[in-house]
Amino acid sequence: QIERVIGDPRVQGVSLTGSERAGAKVAEIAGRNLKKVVLELGGSDPFVVLDTDNVAESAQLAFDTRIENTGQACNSNKRIIVSGEIYDDFVAEMVRLTSELEPADPAAERPKTYGPMSSRAAAEKLDQQVKTAVEEGATLHVGGELSSGPEAFFSPAVLTDVAEGTQAYKEELFGPVIVVYRVESDEEALALANDTPFGLGGSVHSTDPKRAE
Repeated sequence: QIERVIGDPRVQGVSLTGSERAGAKVAEIAGRNLKKVVLELGGSDPFVVLDTDNVAESAQLAFDTRIENTGQACNSNKRIIVSGEIYDDFVAEMVRLTSELEPADPAAERPKTYGPMSSRAAAEKLDQQVKTAVEEGATLHVGGELSSGPEAFFSPAVLTDVAEGTQAYKEELFGPVIVVYRVESDEEALALANDTPFGLGGSVHSTDPKRAE
């Protein structure tokens, strides 16, 4: 029915949030009908921490924004890029925070819990992505366990050592997976932040606004 809807003269424009495959199809139909079109086909937003006065506080912010909605947000911080001087403490804090989470019905609104993913298929896809990342050399510090079917719980995970050129480096992990990268300079942080086909959003954190700019 989508082709019929987009082609209807009452429709002035179309916006899609979804996959590249769906985006290509919708754009094709919109173009054929001379309709305005906006596509949002994924995000791999960088969350860059250059320095901080409080590692635990910075890690908490990164954690909260990544785990919100069980990690299923287009514009959440998919790649957390951290300066080498605070990296070890930052990762340790992320592992501690993640380890405290337990599965629960989200309607209960209990603290330190996580809900199921949107579907069993989504959870299985994420599980395969994490398994592939580990096979390709990434380090899984905690979590990454898929519940037995038909439930769609996937325990929040912390991944490091994701190398350039691997699947996890290139793809969006749409779920509760925290990926932390180590950089040794601001220039390296900038290069890594920009090394993605995805746009959407990003943030830079520092005690020095000029450095962040």
